[in-house]
Amino acid sequence: MRMLGGFALIISSALGQSPEPLRLVATVPMPSVEGRIDHMSIDVKGQRLFVAALGNNTLEVIDIKNAKQIHTITGLKEPQGIVYTPNTNRIYVANGADGSLRIFDGTSFQLLKSISYGDDADNVRYDAQEDRIWAGYGGGALGVINQDGAKLADIKLDAHPESFQLEAKGPRIFVNLPASRKIAVADRKAGKVIDSWSTGGPQANYPMALDEANHRLFVVCRNPARMVVLNTSNGKVIATLPAVGDCDDVFYDSARKRIYATGGEGAISIFQQQDPDHYRADARIATAKGARTGYFSSDLGRLFVAARRDGSRPAEIRIYQTQ
Repeated sequence: MRMLGGFALIISSALGQSPEPLRLVATVPMPSVEGRIDHMSIDVKGQRLFVAALGNNTLEVIDIKNAKQIHTITGLKEPQGIVYTPNTNRIYVANGADGSLRIFDGTSFQLLKSISYGDDADNVRYDAQEDRIWAGYGGGALGVINQDGAKLADIKLDAHPESFQLEAKGPRIFVNLPASRKIAVADRKAGKVIDSWSTGGPQANYPMALDEANHRLFVVCRNPARMVVLNTSNGKVIATLPAVGDCDDVFYDSARKRIYATGGEGAISIFQQQDPDHYRADARIATAKGARTGYFSSDLGRLFVAARRDGSRPAEIRIYQTQ
């Protein structure tokens, strides 16, 4: 297989064609994992990937360097969002079924604290500006805690928040609100929503990625399956392109000016950013039915895609290297 891959790459180069933008380099089976798999986070220094096995009520720890499953945290309640903070070596896991945000030690994997958000704790983000953790939850709110788990504030929303992105050099948070068919813009300094934007027609806007340097927001909708590019200076739609169906994660690769969208339809849609105003569909790479979530590490140049169990094939993490 490696020889065939190398041969294909040589032929492509000889013909003046570019190789595929992603190359599958490893597959990590998770034979004990059943059901839906949700979001992920990474420990770059420790070469570990953390996987929310929602349907299995576990958090799976993957050794990236050796491509193997090394630990399981049990007793969770539909884990959804995960974030790892290297400065404290802690893992924050949001649970949908009981609304808890649980903090685990990154070495012993012992539970340090559980914070109650009442219902449907979902996506989680680390705020490097303030050294805080944000979580979306319930019928409509973003909550923020310090790294020890003390609640600090909430920002009220008019619907349940799905993916959201924080500016690194500004105070804004962009939040997908599919139930109210819009994107909310919140100011985390003011602690409130300051604007809302439309996707221009497509609905069911779940995943989101941000190109802060070029003031562009990438939102993938499911109905119909489209990637919508917005200008974060004014909320205007810049471009709309067909995308993979049932998308639940999208990532911006600033080094290669690419966008990767993972969809349960069974593929990765890859888009090329020609400049901030122009985009093209660059490739579509087949994965597996239901492989709707992923994680892109800009440090490693790798995209991790989660595939749930399918018949005799166990659940697995597929690792793709950028090219």
